[in-house]
Amino acid sequence: MANAQRAGRLAQEIQKDVSDLLLKRVNDPRVQDVTVTSVDVSGDLQIANIFYSILSDLASDRKKAQAGLEAASGLIRRELGSRLTVYKIPEIHFILDNSIQYGDHIESLIRDLHRKEGK
Repeated sequence: MANAQRAGRLAQEIQKDVSDLLLKRVNDPRVQDVTVTSVDVSGDLQIANIFYSILSDLASDRKKAQAGLEAASGLIRRELGSRLTVYKIPEIHFILDNSIQYGDHIESLIRDLHRKEGK
């Protein structure tokens, strides 16, 4: 249980720090519209999956954002090393979080249904 709490605290800290780094330290235009939505740290604290969303619906923009994040991952990991108080900095993986786009899609389907019922 203590390890799960520790992983949760570390995940919160990573989310805050990565968001800050993307705003202030990463000067790559490919990641300017990226928002860190959540972080999941493995139980052994070795891997951090960083979920992000991007405002654009274009697949090309999502690919550019992923490439920008991967290019910046070395810098981000180094910066995390100086900010976090853990023995070993977790390996970081960036994963696109589609939940916002999915939610928008569901919302538009519901709107369309309401429009059709109103006719």
